[in-house]
Amino acid sequence: MKDKIYKWVFTVLAFSSLVFLVGIVLVLFKEGFPIFQKVNPIKFLFGKGWYPTYSPPEFGILPLILASVWVTAGATLVCVPLGVGSALYLHELSGHRQRAILKPVIEILASIPSVVYGFFGVVIVTPFLQNTFNLPTGLCALNASLVLGIMATPTVCSLADDALNYVPRTFREASFAVGANRWQTLTQVVIPAAGSGISTAIILGMSRAIGETMTVLMVAGGSAVIPHSFLEPVRPMTAAIAAEMGEAPMGGTHYHALFAIALILFMITFIFNIIAEMISRRFRIKLGLSG
Repeated sequence: MKDKIYKWVFTVLAFSSLVFLVGIVLVLFKEGFPIFQKVNPIKFLFGKGWYPTYSPPEFGILPLILASVWVTAGATLVCVPLGVGSALYLHELSGHRQRAILKPVIEILASIPSVVYGFFGVVIVTPFLQNTFNLPTGLCALNASLVLGIMATPTVCSLADDALNYVPRTFREASFAVGANRWQTLTQVVIPAAGSGISTAIILGMSRAIGETMTVLMVAGGSAVIPHSFLEPVRPMTAAIAAEMGEAPMGGTHYHALFAIALILFMITFIFNIIAEMISRRFRIKLGLSG
């Protein structure tokens, strides 16, 4: 009887997640699609001006999309070396004491609220960038990239470490048996064998960065213009939604435009997660066949 109850409870919980996901998608489509009755979808996606309060208003989200791309690309350049390098050190080079200390520290970084990272960016990173590059303001794409890169590092590190754990020990033993040293084994055997899992970690880290809201709202600068360098203020899609939803009249064109941005952002992160799942599944099948 208890087993049946547990099975029923977990089944309900599993399907409730699916119901919530479908509900979110339906709401996004319901509230986002009306904007395309007033604005051409091509002009909405590729328009260079985001001025929703002007008369007449402009609803071109290309500056917001490019801002998200710039910030995510910069964050990837930060989190990939730090995350993958940390995972390789923890798994291959560190001793048991070092791993016992470093692993929890990295997990703690993942649990810090994003607003704390935002304050760190405003108080520490902003003055540093402003003084270093002689900028009028340190709130820019580089600031957001650095902070988001630090935020995404624990995700990349944890998932990459899991991928390295899946590599069979026999791979290392075979490499050592033919005369390879530790560095050759790491670069030519372990990393290629865990390549799909590490790729999944990187993609999910990018998804973590592109979907972050509070941090980019605080440190990106909030300027809805097409960026030409990392030292310019930008407004990613998430920051635009968070900053403007409170002042958009419910049911108005601006309101529906923000939901359309949310729909596009959802589709981007959904594609990222599908790619990560496909790579992860191929990785698991490869290891299963290898075993």
